[in-house]
Amino acid sequence: MRIGQLAQATGTTTKTLRFYEDSGLLPPAERLASGYRDYSDGAVGLVGFIHRGQAAGLTLAQIRQILKIREHGQAPCSHVQGLLGLRLKELDAQIAELLVLRESISQLHAKARDPEPDSCSADQVCRYI
Repeated sequence: MRIGQLAQATGTTTKTLRFYEDSGLLPPAERLASGYRDYSDGAVGLVGFIHRGQAAGLTLAQIRQILKIREHGQAPCSHVQGLLGLRLKELDAQIAELLVLRESISQLHAKARDPEPDSCSADQVCRYI
């Protein structure tokens, strides 16, 4: 299938597909006599895998690692399990940071609930921030 067809089938752009190919995420497509790229039907599944990996928060480098393991004939399950475990730890840290930020903003919001513009000092932009 041509690059435009693959882009349509996977909900992506031709530019993204060229980037994936240049980055080693997609194997180089065969070329037709006209010079057009000719992707195999398996490319649809591969692009889908890349998108699912990105949706899980994996980097393209991590996705490339997984693909290389598979290319060498091994199942990448334990590697993926490790990557997903790291991703969970990152998410837990982000959530903890967001909860602290939320509490801080909640306190600022509570202080600003009944603004008193007349009592603001001219040397402050806003006393609530």
